[in-house]
Amino acid sequence: MFRISKIASFLTRTACHNHAVNIHKQTEWQRLPVLSRFYSKNMDRDRFGECPPCKKPNCKTPAPRSPDCKPITDEPCGPPPCKRLPQYQDCPRPNRMNDLPEPDCPYQDHDGPRKRKRLILLIVGTIIFLASAAAMYKIQTTPPPRKPKGKKKSRRPHIVKKIPCESKCIPKEVPYLLIGGGTAAFSAFRAIKSADPTAKVLVMTSEGDFPYMRPPLSKEIWFNEDQEAVKNLTFKQWNGSERSLFYEPEDFYLNVEELMRSENGGVAVCKGWSITHLDVVERKAFLDTGEAITYEKCLIATGALPKNLDIFANAEPKIQEKVTLYRNIFDFEELYEISEEAKAIAIVGGGFLGSELACALARKGKKNLRVYQMFREGGNMGKILPEYLSFWTTEKVRAEGVEVLPYTEVTGVRLKEKDDMLILNLSNGKTVSANQVIVAIGVEPNTEIAEKSDLEVDPELGGFLVNTELQARSHLYIAGDCACFYDTKLGRRRVEHHDHAVVSGRLAGENMTGAAKPYWHQSMFWSDLGPDVGYEAIGIVDSSLPTVGVFAKATSEDTPQAVVTATDEGIRSTTEEGVPPECNKYVKKDPEQEKLAQEIRRHASKPQAGEDFGKGVIFYLRDDIVVGIVLWNVFNRMNIARQVLKDERKYDDLNEVAKLFNIHEE
Repeated sequence: MFRISKIASFLTRTACHNHAVNIHKQTEWQRLPVLSRFYSKNMDRDRFGECPPCKKPNCKTPAPRSPDCKPITDEPCGPPPCKRLPQYQDCPRPNRMNDLPEPDCPYQDHDGPRKRKRLILLIVGTIIFLASAAAMYKIQTTPPPRKPKGKKKSRRPHIVKKIPCESKCIPKEVPYLLIGGGTAAFSAFRAIKSADPTAKVLVMTSEGDFPYMRPPLSKEIWFNEDQEAVKNLTFKQWNGSERSLFYEPEDFYLNVEELMRSENGGVAVCKGWSITHLDVVERKAFLDTGEAITYEKCLIATGALPKNLDIFANAEPKIQEKVTLYRNIFDFEELYEISEEAKAIAIVGGGFLGSELACALARKGKKNLRVYQMFREGGNMGKILPEYLSFWTTEKVRAEGVEVLPYTEVTGVRLKEKDDMLILNLSNGKTVSANQVIVAIGVEPNTEIAEKSDLEVDPELGGFLVNTELQARSHLYIAGDCACFYDTKLGRRRVEHHDHAVVSGRLAGENMTGAAKPYWHQSMFWSDLGPDVGYEAIGIVDSSLPTVGVFAKATSEDTPQAVVTATDEGIRSTTEEGVPPECNKYVKKDPEQEKLAQEIRRHASKPQAGEDFGKGVIFYLRDDIVVGIVLWNVFNRMNIARQVLKDERKYDDLNEVAKLFNIHEE
């Protein structure tokens, strides 16, 4: 617009003042092509057409000039004729690259390797940069390294593989069916095979292992320093001899599918299978998959289940993962692995299992593992031993490196996620931190199939009610921890010990083959607090009963290690021998003659706390009759104890009875 206004002003001055176009003014016209340059490269001819003719103003001709003066143009009144403005076009520009000399060889031959080299260097540099950045980030975000705090991963699930994997492989009819795969079942099928060598026995167990011994799981196996042997579930007895945890090797058992085809019979074990209930009228046992097995004779030996405290049972899952109800091989393997890295383990319970585990763990982890044991009684095994002996035993347990907390209960529990440890609040106001908690407060009989099978359970003692022949029905027998039997000497009882499982299982097996024997055997139990202190017991052993203890100084031969060395047998129930010859003179005499013994080696007074109870005999009385006996570091005298219980007599001087056990001989 600026340039158009200039052109209009110029034309107006030219027309109004009627002056000639000076040669210098022609420069104004030369600027017109600039319009085409800036506003249109191709003029629209139809729109603009030819330049319009210049209008000549109506003016008078000027006066003539001198001959020497000539007009600059023929038309002094107007500008020169308009001419078409040329269009603007870019000037061609030569490509200077074409002037460069051509290379002697193709440029790809030179640039290809260099490009590849640069690409490789770029990739390598990028990888190094990213790796360095990741390492720096990890270093900045990772907390300072700490010693292992125990098991930080989730508890491994206890998955039992079923063998055989399908129910169709299990026989539908069997002569002998044993429900349970523990010690009682093992003892029963050995008795069955002894009475009927061609018998075909099918064992159904919910565990994933063949029958094995439970006592070493809290004793000898923890003292084995050979890691490979522990993985293979072998242990060294106190005398150093090695033994497997399993009663029989795997090749002893038949394949389940071959059992009924075997001419010589045998024993087959179905692992991982459960029996939900029985039809005692039709003699059928039903699997957890619904299929039925018909039997001729059946034994229930389902054992017992460990008890738990409500405070742990109702806790959140993360806390329950750190609580172990110690019972089987799986629990041992898990606890053994935890003890390798844990800083502290707490044991709740002061009975056999709790005290044995406390001593075993303390010895295994003397340098880097703290073991706590807490219980409500005043001392270890306070429900079994007299108070003074319980206190003395507690001091022995402390000497093993266990931090014993008597008169204590757990009142609260929480998880400290930072350290991955449980914080236990105790009734004494203190707290204990532990990587794992072991609950060892006893067991309860496994009678899950009783209600649906119309079987009677004792309301007070628990367990299946059976008669003296261990029968619940004419074809159904019960043995082991789950049997509540009638003892002709001590009344109705239920026993939870290894020896009872052996004896009751054997009797049930014999009666399943037609023996019809009553249960008269007094089973025993034993416990070892390491290789130096151990005891055996029989009858009703209850610290609430009046007791009389007779003790003597122990020798190097009065230890569990010594008796195992002499007998090469760690399972004490199998080391029972007859009455030693030197004791016959006491057994044959009547009580009156025993009172006339020449010398009483020990005064019959109650031992005081703090004395050294090296070895001795503790008698448990009911109405002045001996109903239970504990042999403290006295071994291979259990048959004498049985004879004393069998007599059911009142003794005026139990010191003379103690002489039967030869506790005073050096």
